[in-house]
Amino acid sequence: MLHRRMLLSVLAVCLAFPCATFAGQTPLVFGLLLVGPANDKGYSQAQYEGGRYVEAKLPGARMIYLDSVNPTDRPGLTIPQAVDDMAAKGARLVIAGSDDMRDGILEAAARHPEMTFIHVSGDDVLTGKAPKNLGNLFAKIEYGKMMAGFAAAMTTKTGKIGYLGPLVNDETRRVANAAYLGARYAWTAVRGQRPEDLVFKVNWIGFWFNIPGVTADPNQVAGAFFDQGFDVVISGLDAPEALVVAEARRKAGADMHALPYVYKPACELAPEACLGVPYFNWGPPFLIIAREVAAGTYKPAFAWLSPDFADMNNPDTSPVGFLPGPGLSEAAKKAVDIFAAGLGAGIVDLYAGPLDYQDGTVFVPAGRTATEQELWRCPQLLRGMQGQSAAK
Repeated sequence: MLHRRMLLSVLAVCLAFPCATFAGQTPLVFGLLLVGPANDKGYSQAQYEGGRYVEAKLPGARMIYLDSVNPTDRPGLTIPQAVDDMAAKGARLVIAGSDDMRDGILEAAARHPEMTFIHVSGDDVLTGKAPKNLGNLFAKIEYGKMMAGFAAAMTTKTGKIGYLGPLVNDETRRVANAAYLGARYAWTAVRGQRPEDLVFKVNWIGFWFNIPGVTADPNQVAGAFFDQGFDVVISGLDAPEALVVAEARRKAGADMHALPYVYKPACELAPEACLGVPYFNWGPPFLIIAREVAAGTYKPAFAWLSPDFADMNNPDTSPVGFLPGPGLSEAAKKAVDIFAAGLGAGIVDLYAGPLDYQDGTVFVPAGRTATEQELWRCPQLLRGMQGQSAAK
């Protein structure tokens, strides 16, 4: 795994020479497969802009992208078919942006051994299922989610925080758990409230974003939270419906807030309702991989990257950020900054035991902290959270 120190040292080398070229090196053509629209103001747009970052920083690099790669928007299209087209257009590297693309990108990698593949959020390198030309990449968004949960708990007046979840898998449970841990810490350690007086409820819609007739409507799910006395909703979706609904409620006179997800400028949609946004910054890690592929030095690995806690919002160094929103009070913002510094310094360890899953199974026993393997494979929500740990 690439840890923060390694990431920062590599970034420092890469970014010190933004115009460097290598004699005889062929300009890189790379493909990017996005699960949603490239302009979704969410997860897919963040990846798209990461690709544009590579084009800006790596001389001669050119991106080919295909968005809305999912069975509803592009019925009948397979990942191998999309990769075949990119290969025909000269792509040497293909980045598949979603967990749902796992089977297809494994097949495509086997069909194109001359190319390099990156599966974002997958773990086939860890499990030994990956071919030699496929690596895995993800960032520890859990820290940004902890900060989102912290901001929510510092703001709520009712003690009721809703979490708008996408589909249910290890990743989505893991980040929901992180948000809860951040909220619980703010509620108990900072606000001095009893943990049992905090309500943290997760409702899932069934996919990464709204698909009418297929998923639950996130506008209705967010609205139901607010109707039931929840005054802050944290989104785990690839799109910003929770924030839009919160803004509508505010215009109607209610004191509601939300935290969108994955896309840095998301708060711009509804500033007063927005407490902040945990987001991915894909440009720096995409650039590291693209440079290495262009130079012929990339070695496939499982990379789960930590934030640059020295400056989480640095666009050139941190793959994970948290941007406080205009709706966050100055006092809460200062508390978030102190909390983030504690996370970065290891003073605050929210994964220290004892921690249990919903059914009472021990997640982390007292006296130690969770390992990365334990964190990555997340079978349940944590005890103290409401909501389903598995799809119905």
